[in-house]
Amino acid sequence: MDTNKRPDSMQRITTPELANAFIDEQVAAVRAQVGDKKVLLALSGGVDSSVVAALLIKAIGKQLVCVHVNHGLMRKGESEQVIEVFQNQLDANLIYIDATDRFLDLLKDVAEPEKKRKIIGGEFIKVFDEEASKLEGISFLAQGTIYPDILESDGVKAHHNVGGLPEDMQFELVEPVKLLYKDEVRVVGKALGLPASMVDRQPFPGPGLGVRCLGAITRDRLHALREADAILREEFENAGLNKTVWQYFIAVPDMKSVGVKDSKRYEGWPAIIRAVNTTDAMSATIEEIPYALLHKITARITAEVEGINRVLYDLTPKPVGTIEWE
Repeated sequence: MDTNKRPDSMQRITTPELANAFIDEQVAAVRAQVGDKKVLLALSGGVDSSVVAALLIKAIGKQLVCVHVNHGLMRKGESEQVIEVFQNQLDANLIYIDATDRFLDLLKDVAEPEKKRKIIGGEFIKVFDEEASKLEGISFLAQGTIYPDILESDGVKAHHNVGGLPEDMQFELVEPVKLLYKDEVRVVGKALGLPASMVDRQPFPGPGLGVRCLGAITRDRLHALREADAILREEFENAGLNKTVWQYFIAVPDMKSVGVKDSKRYEGWPAIIRAVNTTDAMSATIEEIPYALLHKITARITAEVEGINRVLYDLTPKPVGTIEWE
């Protein structure tokens, strides 16, 4: 039996009752797989890894060691939120590593998207190997792989959760939500008692802003992207769109155009808004954003973010365009 294939008989998890049944089943499966050994989890703070963390804390408590690596490609305020929720509220066994310089130095002058993904994914594994070697008795690596990752990993992209793991990696994998779609993961997260701010949070790719700072990443353009993205998120939340739009973010390409500031010509990057709706991430439709809000976002980004002088809105559904630009 292919354990990476969702059985046709598997019911879609849509209610707390179905979620609780799934949780009970997975808690038993994890305990059977892990025994009294320790599990290492890459806790990004995204929906998938957060739900896996909560599920494993329920199953094995302090046997789970969560490692949050700040690779310098997080959205504004994200690492702080991970520490607040998991360390302060859920009392998780959490290790925090700021590896910003290490990742950005490796990514310098690398423009090819798949190469960037592989560098980021590969470095993550190295960081975990280093952490694991400092810890005693780590036998398992938990991952927030979900079903679309498995479906899309066949040649579409080098996903951070599927493939790319070194042959000699000493861990056995624990992937409790690998047969679930994103909407099901959210239902399970709510049933586990995770805060809504985390469970309803938009998906965020493993390479983070690394695949939204298009082409070769520079620190100044990455900073501009982070600030512009924070403005977009703030304005969407103020307008209530965070409740109706599945995913929204900024991408900043490695190109400049001429603009005017303080009556002088200056060159700046464009910020591209992406806002899509989907249930399973396999296809996506474009959200119609009120023009008044688009004008407000544009005015704020161009006034507040150093280096950005244009704001564009991406109207491409999936297919034909993927959700991420890279």
